[in-house]
Amino acid sequence: MSDQTTTLRVTGMDCASCATTVQTGVERLNGVTACELNFTTETLRVTGPVSAETIAARVRELGYDVAGADTSADPPAAERNFIRYVWERRDTRLALFAMLLVLPGLLFHELLPVFGVEHPLIDIMSVSAMALAGYSVAGSAWRALRINRAITINLLMTIAAVGAVIIGAYTEAAVVMVLFVIGEALEGYSAEKARYSIRSLMAVAPQEATVMRPCIDCATHFGRDGYDGGPCPFCGIEAQRVPIDDLQIGETIIVKPGERIAMDGIILSGTTVVNQAPITGESLPVAKSVDDGVFAGSINGDGVLEIEVTHLAGDNTISRVIKLVEEAHERRAPTQRFIDRFARVYTPAVVVLALLVATIPPLVFGQPFLNPDATTTGWLYRALALLVVACPCALVISTPVSLVSAISNGARNGVLFKGGAAIEILAKVQAVALDKTGTLTRGRPAVTQVSAADCLGFDTASCAACDDVLALASAVEQHSEHPLAHAIISEATARGVDHTYPAAASVAALSGRGITGEINGHTVTIGSHAYFDERVPHNAFCADVAAVDAQGYTTMLISEDETYRGYIAVADEVRESSIAAIAELKQMGIGRIVMLTGDNEKTAQRVGDQVGVTAIHANCLPEDKVTAIEKLRNEVGTVAMVGDGINDTPALATASVGIAIGTTAQAMESADVVLMRDSLLPLPFAVQLSRAAMRTISFNVAFSLGIKFIFLLLVLAGFGTMWMAVIADVGASLLVTLNGMRLLRHPRLRLRDERERDDLPVLTG
Repeated sequence: MSDQTTTLRVTGMDCASCATTVQTGVERLNGVTACELNFTTETLRVTGPVSAETIAARVRELGYDVAGADTSADPPAAERNFIRYVWERRDTRLALFAMLLVLPGLLFHELLPVFGVEHPLIDIMSVSAMALAGYSVAGSAWRALRINRAITINLLMTIAAVGAVIIGAYTEAAVVMVLFVIGEALEGYSAEKARYSIRSLMAVAPQEATVMRPCIDCATHFGRDGYDGGPCPFCGIEAQRVPIDDLQIGETIIVKPGERIAMDGIILSGTTVVNQAPITGESLPVAKSVDDGVFAGSINGDGVLEIEVTHLAGDNTISRVIKLVEEAHERRAPTQRFIDRFARVYTPAVVVLALLVATIPPLVFGQPFLNPDATTTGWLYRALALLVVACPCALVISTPVSLVSAISNGARNGVLFKGGAAIEILAKVQAVALDKTGTLTRGRPAVTQVSAADCLGFDTASCAACDDVLALASAVEQHSEHPLAHAIISEATARGVDHTYPAAASVAALSGRGITGEINGHTVTIGSHAYFDERVPHNAFCADVAAVDAQGYTTMLISEDETYRGYIAVADEVRESSIAAIAELKQMGIGRIVMLTGDNEKTAQRVGDQVGVTAIHANCLPEDKVTAIEKLRNEVGTVAMVGDGINDTPALATASVGIAIGTTAQAMESADVVLMRDSLLPLPFAVQLSRAAMRTISFNVAFSLGIKFIFLLLVLAGFGTMWMAVIADVGASLLVTLNGMRLLRHPRLRLRDERERDDLPVLTG
């Protein structure tokens, strides 16, 4: 019972300070051992033997509310304008009425005092406006002080407004409260739009699917020929519409043209193109056919598909994406944690500073405490204005809004950041280490050359003798599951020679050195160069084969009845997208790009030269990759490791930031950043987005502090007013929020609209 965890969704929070107030209040409940509330996702997690009802009661006692965990039914923020948002909230409705009441005082006392319009009713209206707008603010301040023993932003504003009324600045007191409440609503509205960018992911996957199942307990045929329930023998297998949570692994679903694919699976029948943009960020559809993998949430093109379900609803790709994005928002960056800690000390310090400003000049230097002659502002007024100026709203919101926007932008473009820390570290990366197989290359061998003994020196792509050699090899490899066999069969199919000969009989492996079989009474052998050196005369061709071996290719020699017929060269082909991505990383100033591979030196050098890496480490075991990463970190500092997330796990964990490629569960769990495409193209975008996010955060923090400092000087010099100070605070909060939200759209994924020229399916599920 002691490790029980309760998860609730808290509503009504406008800024990160609200989240701090709720979290502190819940932490004070008896039995709570751990408590964390994430402002951006509104998720409250409480550990300890405390009931959900008790926690909800404390949240409501603090002035906020608790909603169901399901956010799918929330009205979309994109469909609600600010006016509607304001009108739906009781505190802001009161603030709008208060705005009407304070207009006469604002007009005649603040903007046009030269007319000398004075009337007690104007002051009464201003005080009433302050009370209307400040009711919720003062209530929140009192609850936080009583329950949490905490000095909050709301308390600063309440003290300032009440103090202004005491010294007769009625209009300013009302304006301060009205603008503060409206400003808080602006922050809340902006935060809701950012949250909607996360929740919109949940709308990607449909909630129902068409599944092929037997008709159970058929009412139509009940009683016919003794049928009394269970599977109906008359209906057989039929299409049924069911919730996706009911689907089981191995069942077959039907997806019509234009429908969203409901579940991860393998295509059993049908050919189509699939829009995978919701998952991988690719803007161009990907061709799919039988045996290809598809993702839940992607959109079917013009073909009818039968798909075998491979994952349960809670474990499919889109579910894992949503879970990772939500968890990412709860992992704060070091900068955000520092600002949160700073704000907790800063707010009480401001109260002490305001007290000193109000008392020391009058007591020590004989300065006016009040301003009876109105020729200068008294130090009490300046202290009250200081409280308004010092509100840390803009500072507190400057970091989380930028991080939530960057994480959401990355998710839409197929880049999953597992928290703000990953963004912060990736922005500082000075070197990138890359796995070879499956990262820089396709991860599948492919035939690169076929050369018959009869046509050396000719164009083998249009050589009949070469095609015959390939056809013989394909016939022998027909039933083999070896990756090299798949490469030969694929090439034979592409050249149209896969059915030239019947499948070989009496096929036998040659102890890891090749394979042999009988074709039309002839013995055809496919073997290594070393095997042929011992058994098949081919001295005239040794130099040619050795030259191909020296380039890092794998060669397979073919003979027919002890007669050498030619060779086939196979290699794991480099992705053109890898070349483009590495070139872009270099343009971005990352000068150290290292390839780590378990392959031999020749193969590694061939691939390294093609893609343009700056250094190569070959013959690497997993521990060798870890050693290389550690050495690189000692040399340059921050290092990113990119791999497939399975056998590269130790290296990914050793690097400053680990980046995995693909949508396997291992890839998603083992790295700090996940590239949802089977391609390196999103990597430069991820670095660019991280850098843009940290530049935005730096600007927001500097801007927030700069505005505070400028108005602090103006207030202390007697030139700043309270309503100017609150406008500056609200304006700064709005500007840093809008600036942070720019990261939802910028930077855009470069190269995303260029079709990758890799022939393989972009992802394999």
